[in-house]
Amino acid sequence: MTRRFLLFAALALAWMTAAAPRPAAAQQDAGTFIQEMGNQGISVMGPSVPYQQRYARFYQLFNAYFDVRRIAYFALGAYTRSTTPEQQQQFIQAFSQSIVAGYATKLGQYGGEPFRVTGVRQGAGEYIVSSQIERPTGPLMIEWHVVSDGGQLKITDVVIGGLSMLIQERDLFARLMQQSNNRFDIAIIALARS
Repeated sequence: MTRRFLLFAALALAWMTAAAPRPAAAQQDAGTFIQEMGNQGISVMGPSVPYQQRYARFYQLFNAYFDVRRIAYFALGAYTRSTTPEQQQQFIQAFSQSIVAGYATKLGQYGGEPFRVTGVRQGAGEYIVSSQIERPTGPLMIEWHVVSDGGQLKITDVVIGGLSMLIQERDLFARLMQQSNNRFDIAIIALARS
């Protein structure tokens, strides 16, 4: 749960067009976007903030800064083809609840530490924003994958120590499906509780 939280947290915490060169101002915007998210989330949700407040605040940040649908569909993986639109909506809801509940719990332990962006570089159709959380045990290095979706910046992945949030969430749901003998309804309940 801690690794999963850290992958999201830092948070709290592309499958777009071809990678054409973008102006430095756009890179700065991606860096500013992540710094703002960090200032509103990670830096202000420490142990003195009650759980319900952390939950409500992170729910807002998650929906405002992350491309929730894109991340959820990636996590659903191969099961996207065998599920109905209604089941996909159930998955997105359970997925979001799981992530937000995990953050609300863990932000009490990891929130409140100084957060800063350390660099921005261009990737394939995205910006990769490097950042760190200053902790007494040493800095936690985090990379945020950011895309422009209709002119609006959104986070599509968070990587800590080489571990991708997207891959971890997809693997988690695949495990839940295996454990439930491919019963989607049971896997969804388990996901919402994870």
